[in-house]
Amino acid sequence: MEILWVLMALVMLGFVLLQLSRRRRGAVGLVEPGHPDAADPANYGFAREEELDVRMPGPDQDLLDVLDLVQRSQDYRGAQQLLAGTEAEGERRWQRVQAFAGAASLELRQRPGGVGETPGGQWLRVWRAEAPKDAGGAAVHAEFLVQQAWRTATPGTDEFRIIMEEAKAACGEAALLAPGDPIPYLVELSVARGLGYSREEFEQLWLKILDRAPNHMGAHLAALQYWCEKWHGSRELAYSFAEAAAARAPRGSLLAAMPLFAVFEHLPEVNLVSGFYQSEVVTKAVHGALHAVHSARPDDPMQAHVRHLLVFFLVRGERWAEAMNQLTVIDGHVGALPWTLSADPAAEFAVYRALAVAGYEANGGSPATLPH
Repeated sequence: MEILWVLMALVMLGFVLLQLSRRRRGAVGLVEPGHPDAADPANYGFAREEELDVRMPGPDQDLLDVLDLVQRSQDYRGAQQLLAGTEAEGERRWQRVQAFAGAASLELRQRPGGVGETPGGQWLRVWRAEAPKDAGGAAVHAEFLVQQAWRTATPGTDEFRIIMEEAKAACGEAALLAPGDPIPYLVELSVARGLGYSREEFEQLWLKILDRAPNHMGAHLAALQYWCEKWHGSRELAYSFAEAAAARAPRGSLLAAMPLFAVFEHLPEVNLVSGFYQSEVVTKAVHGALHAVHSARPDDPMQAHVRHLLVFFLVRGERWAEAMNQLTVIDGHVGALPWTLSADPAAEFAVYRALAVAGYEANGGSPATLPH
């Protein structure tokens, strides 16, 4: 792993930091761990790579405790109680629904079941059977089906469509159980993308969400995917959607960070010009995201999503001190974009963190100068 870490860092340095070493008074470079000149993230109190939690973007100890209990006991009631006590319109409930569904999906993947063997995720099936009118269980089941479609089938195939149609029906059932709950419609946003809803159908779905949770950041991020060029929209439509959300964002809302996500979704696959990340469009989006996290509530669970993406752009834009400021808040968790797109999210995050530390120290920074 150390060799891989060094190789990845050196490749990124060659592409992203070549000009930095030529024009700044402190050259940035990564050397073998343990070398006297090595910049060590541990000096800043950062977690070791193997300690990074890939499950969530930020801390939620209540969720972790309940997940552990449910998976050990295979008793769904802890999950049922946690969701019942979580605000329906809030961001945290959406994250918890996704987490429970993801846990059941991964359990099933690890233990698909066979002769004489109980398949993984059995607790979710028992939940639905014993409490068919429970809105939380219905929402988790719908999201479980969505995740199963993306994990086990290829978009466009009959298998994928069959699972997604089942998920769509499950969303309808969940919505009937809790008419004011936006979660079933948030789950359906992924169904809409997978099944290729027409724009009119998608807009009708989106209006239902706006009626229930107009400033829901998670909903906006899910809807942005539909409008992206790689799915059913274009760069222009995605930018327009994101900028409109930012423009109407109330004070303290993280919606002001939406343009940064739109920029990320339309990055060129290969970009060897570091100046791109210092361009006007990127700089404007980064500033909007920085303003959003600075003005948002400290306990907003979506802050971590924005800060993780900021680390990516700030490192690429050679804004070392600002990247370090974000790292002091989010370090320890890596279950967010852009790291989750990698086969090894922890390793990907560790590379960017090492680059931030190296750049910070090359320009005179140290653990003593970094505010916490």
